[in-house]
Amino acid sequence: MQELRRTWLKGGSAMLLSPLLGSSLLLPQAARAAEWNRPAFTARTINEALKAYGAPATGEARDIQITAPEISENGAKVDIEISSNLANTRSLAVFADKNPLPLCAALDFSGPVLPYAKLQLKLAESTRIRVVAKTADGKTHVAWRDIKVTLGGCGA
Repeated sequence: MQELRRTWLKGGSAMLLSPLLGSSLLLPQAARAAEWNRPAFTARTINEALKAYGAPATGEARDIQITAPEISENGAKVDIEISSNLANTRSLAVFADKNPLPLCAALDFSGPVLPYAKLQLKLAESTRIRVVAKTADGKTHVAWRDIKVTLGGCGA
């Protein structure tokens, strides 16, 4: 009985998958990841990174919350939490002004969600953390918080 069941499952699964193979739905394809913004991630200054990311200078938004330590003893691992209460937030980007590569993370969201993320950053020295939120209408909003690092996490 058990062997008959196994034989039937093997044959049945092949019959079920054969239409998918014929229509090429099971063929491996390229990963469907979002476009990588190379210019923004490789920029060496905060102004270049903000410009490459498409975030012009804007005023501070109170609807973006950054939870981070005021003083971090180890810059190699600084935990931060970010969330946005802005309607239709589509992306959040985190910048560390004094890091060798200021853009630390860029997160995209789709649909009606309440964006929230918990990240671990590596900070070179005491710096300002900026979170830039882009909304569906194309506007950018920014919030920042200063973090004092007693032992840098990038090199020496």
